[in-house]
Amino acid sequence: MAKIYAKSEVDLDVWTLTLQRIREVYSMFDKVVVSFSGGKDSTVCLNATLHVARELGRLPVRAIFWDEEAIHPPTIEYVRRVYNNPEVHLDWYCLPVKHLNACSRKHPIWYPWAPEDEHLWCRPLPPEGITKFPPGWNRHTVQDSNGFVLPKGNTYGMIVGIRAAESLKRYRAVASKRYLNYIAVDSNNPHISICKPIYDWTTEDVWTAPKLFGWDYNKTYDVFSAYGIPRHAQRVAPPYPAEPLRGLGQYAECFPELWEKMVARVPGANTAAMYANSPLYACNALDFDPNRDPKEQIQEKLKLWGPKEQALIKARLKMEMGNHYRRYPNVPIPIDGDSPTGLTWKFLYMLTVRGDFKHRKNADAGRNTYTENAPD
Repeated sequence: MAKIYAKSEVDLDVWTLTLQRIREVYSMFDKVVVSFSGGKDSTVCLNATLHVARELGRLPVRAIFWDEEAIHPPTIEYVRRVYNNPEVHLDWYCLPVKHLNACSRKHPIWYPWAPEDEHLWCRPLPPEGITKFPPGWNRHTVQDSNGFVLPKGNTYGMIVGIRAAESLKRYRAVASKRYLNYIAVDSNNPHISICKPIYDWTTEDVWTAPKLFGWDYNKTYDVFSAYGIPRHAQRVAPPYPAEPLRGLGQYAECFPELWEKMVARVPGANTAAMYANSPLYACNALDFDPNRDPKEQIQEKLKLWGPKEQALIKARLKMEMGNHYRRYPNVPIPIDGDSPTGLTWKFLYMLTVRGDFKHRKNADAGRNTYTENAPD
């Protein structure tokens, strides 16, 4: 396991530190590009990059937006305002990128803007959208598409709105390096480095900045607040994957017209909206029976997946158990409760039922709890 360095206090505020980091990114790479989702964190990243680019005479700032089709009308309105900003060059991609669908085990993948599903699209294709496939691209994930939209020939610093406070996995990613801890080379594309200049921002910081500096922002958040949805639960990303699945019902409540189309867009969406917080979708492994053999329960749930998914889940379980016994070879994995590594059979059961193919669930040290990434 990678060494984790302790936090250290500094006398600078997060805004000043972020500008310093972005200046460093500009000095290190041939080109700088912002990964823009229209959400709160990428809004901070874009505006901070604009601030530095004005200083350095590097306008316009290039940004990349992957339009995921099933997104809120105010998000599209906001992205369009950014697109029309002369200080920003926004590449607006409307391509069938690969996305997970946690609403259905029979149909675990869906593709926004897939031509064969045009009759199911949640909204018309925007005129700004880029629909031509990059050479060699074949329905990759967003992450795997970086090398196609940012081809070799230059080095790129891709600025992303990832914060350590959102999950243990994200915290470990920046705490495992002492220097330039916010920069990591894309494992699939060595000419691209992922840069996280706001990794140490809190949610309060993220919401203070637009008010303090008078930035434009995504008004979807205002709709969520009007419906009483707390800040930490507000997401503007499509809710079909496992992590944001429990917020699926927010669409039905806040944007009913969009929801009518979202129900038909991916298999299982309507059922997931009704039961995402129930044992049916294994939130917190509520149907785990501590009085039964946990291995037997895991085997039962594994059979519900297809062969490919079963192999991925088995590999993940093996990895988790291997990490535990490598550190504590004489300590058995408990059913539930206290554990020196945080690993329990209940947690392994939850991983089996949920899949967690992006490895976003983490057992906290000493307890059977897990954290979830909170995408914009």
